[in-house]
Amino acid sequence: MSKSLLPLSDFNQSLLGFLQASPTPFHATESMASILLSAGYTELFEDQAWQLQEQAGYFVRRNDSSIVAFWLADKSQPLRLLGAHTDSPCLKVKPNASMTDKGYFQLGVEVYGGVLLAPWFDRDLSLAGRVHARIDGKIKAVMINFERAIATVPSLAIHLDREANSSRTINKQTDLPPVLAIVGESKQDLNTILMAEVRKQYESVESILDYELFFYDTQPAAVIGLENEFIASARLDNLLSCYVGLQALLSSGPGQNKVFVCTDHEEVGSVSACGAQGPFLEHTIERIWPSIEDRNRLMANSLMISVDNAHAIHPNYFEKHDENHGPIINQGPVIKVNANQRYATNSFTAAVFKQVCNDVGVKYQSFVTRTDLGCGSTIGPAIASGLGVDTIDIGVPTFGMHSIRELAGSEDAHNLTKVLSHFYEKVSLTD
Repeated sequence: MSKSLLPLSDFNQSLLGFLQASPTPFHATESMASILLSAGYTELFEDQAWQLQEQAGYFVRRNDSSIVAFWLADKSQPLRLLGAHTDSPCLKVKPNASMTDKGYFQLGVEVYGGVLLAPWFDRDLSLAGRVHARIDGKIKAVMINFERAIATVPSLAIHLDREANSSRTINKQTDLPPVLAIVGESKQDLNTILMAEVRKQYESVESILDYELFFYDTQPAAVIGLENEFIASARLDNLLSCYVGLQALLSSGPGQNKVFVCTDHEEVGSVSACGAQGPFLEHTIERIWPSIEDRNRLMANSLMISVDNAHAIHPNYFEKHDENHGPIINQGPVIKVNANQRYATNSFTAAVFKQVCNDVGVKYQSFVTRTDLGCGSTIGPAIASGLGVDTIDIGVPTFGMHSIRELAGSEDAHNLTKVLSHFYEKVSLTD
């Protein structure tokens, strides 16, 4: 069931394809499910009984936006767990979104997560997500993706805001609704547009009941830089980690119990049925090991690696970093540490990760945010507190986190996959 890790160039091209195919958490989860099925994993369903065998791979989805995959080697062995998240900061369409004013058709949006808003202006935007429709008398979920550019958020010309370059502010309610069309004789309406889009898959659609739709940048992910040093893309935080974790799962040997979890809603706190603070992962593990005694003993010897991007030191803003903790792109994965448990790393889990890096000859770095600045968080503390499992937070160094287009190193994802694949195979974590 395992396959060899792709060479660097092929790996990056495959990563770019994954990013392009995954404009929303629903599409990212569908992409991962498709890859797992192709690798011989069996899909399980939460409302059905599970018949599990050792030396076999399985996966289960929740809400179409979170996924847990696992390789069951030997139920008596501890677990090697990896985790990431499927969501990214973006503009999400409101329920009653259609707006027509001054001759233009627009959609009202909410800001999902901690979005860096300025880069969203003047981009070619498309729309994707999940629609629930009544089809053949039943409620069905339909994935949609317009793929082509259908909208933009136009900037106000500098002539009308002479202070734009020195003191620009962005009003989330009034400045962000994207423009989709000029209103003609027939009034534009989102429900009608969605009906037409769903009919491409189901001619018998009767009505649109609800939707979760997200705007995204249509510019393709790319390898860039004078020497091809960088990967530029939307949603590197945190689809890069999803891809890395999935490749580590599939390229590692079959000797150990391996769990890979990608949850939704991390960017808004992870508090949901399918988020890291919800019971999805715990429910899955409970169904594999129903005995509380067996499960607790396994967890005592298990380890979780939470994979989420880290802030690379920025050459134009180096003063925003602690001078001894400025990770550099393409210089290895970053161990993230925070005294207030915004990251779950402790000295034991850091030591294990460093040894795993040493085993495969990959350099590592450390990140601590400046003491006078706030610190973000990850799924690491949520899973550590829920499962009671030793956990470390790590990730690849990144520029422009939470922008519409982020930048990471073209070597870092591949090197991290080597590390995580070895972690999945390592017989003893303390050797």
